[in-house]
Amino acid sequence: MSRRPTIAAALAALVLPLAAACVPNDPAEPGASGSAGALTVTSTADACDVSAVEADSGTVRFAVTNEGDDVTEFYLLGDDGLRVISEVENVGPGLTRDLVVQVKPGTYYTACKPGMVGDGIRAEFTVNDSGVEVGPTGDTADQLAAAEASYVAYVKDQVGSLISGTEAFAAAYTAGDDETARSLYADTRAHWERVEPVAESFGDLDPLLDLREADVEEGATWSGWHLIEKDLWQPAPEANAGVVYVALTPEQRAAAAADLVTYTQQLVDEVNSPDFSFEAFQIANGAKELLDEVATGKVTGEEEIWSHTDLWDFQANVDGARVGYEVLAEVVEAEDPELADTLATRFEEIDALLAEQGSLETGFTYYDELTDAEVKALAAAVDALSEPLSQLTTTVTGA
Repeated sequence: MSRRPTIAAALAALVLPLAAACVPNDPAEPGASGSAGALTVTSTADACDVSAVEADSGTVRFAVTNEGDDVTEFYLLGDDGLRVISEVENVGPGLTRDLVVQVKPGTYYTACKPGMVGDGIRAEFTVNDSGVEVGPTGDTADQLAAAEASYVAYVKDQVGSLISGTEAFAAAYTAGDDETARSLYADTRAHWERVEPVAESFGDLDPLLDLREADVEEGATWSGWHLIEKDLWQPAPEANAGVVYVALTPEQRAAAAADLVTYTQQLVDEVNSPDFSFEAFQIANGAKELLDEVATGKVTGEEEIWSHTDLWDFQANVDGARVGYEVLAEVVEAEDPELADTLATRFEEIDALLAEQGSLETGFTYYDELTDAEVKALAAAVDALSEPLSQLTTTVTGA
């Protein structure tokens, strides 16, 4: 059965209702000198060519094309080069994907990450003052402000549950109580998976907490959930590049667990900072990003390669994407009722498929126990939701 009533009820308990009215909004046109249309970004192995080094404040669209041989990412970073304003991930060779952002005047940085590793190929990007108020106005602005407040309250609730669960998990793991640690692993990670796009906005916190071994750069120190996952579900040599796995020592366990708690607490501190905010376009982009996470990791079984708890993550990503949509739903319903109906239907369909495999409350089928037909059905449901969800940002921003 659908988890939507449970999540919607929990969210409603945290926040005030959204405003009912909605009026059209005229965003500032993007472009290097106020011209309409998207800025183009061409990513290759050694270049990140943006068609302009400046744009007017307001809504800016980047059309990111990957002309390299590796999967790439594109980021718009804040003036410190660390804060992620927004990003588009998993752009495969030959593909083009759009990133829509609403930006105020100031200095930013663009960055492509071919291979999705390293600091990326960066360049300064200037946003000039267009003289037009950034973001929606009138009733729409009030509605989206309420949506943003709703989402921030949801994020704070999730990271509160995440830190308490992480502390319990880390204590069990440090004490050598592997059975308890395994039982806490997937349920605790669900809180992380629901709000991961927020963590990604804080520089290195996401890789410090959630990097898979396959993505660790040579010479880098690996930390986070998946380091501990491997130690709890120790692989046979044939699943470990032919090498016998060497278990972490008690001292290494304690250090790994302490790092996990420390970095998680940093996330908690960030989202509880008085100046923390997450704008409507970031919520919309984040909802799509969560679904992309499903498509590129969970539905392939690559995220939880040792524990095979991918469906727990899958459900949590869908939960987070749904909440991102639902706080914006009244705006979408006013601007594009057909899109709102399609999204509601697609979320129900994907929930129904997941419910056939279990739930977060009772546990799911392990990924390695799914049939090929079940995996294909889940992948098809993700694809069916992905296309309409990709329209969410432009609908909300009026771009």
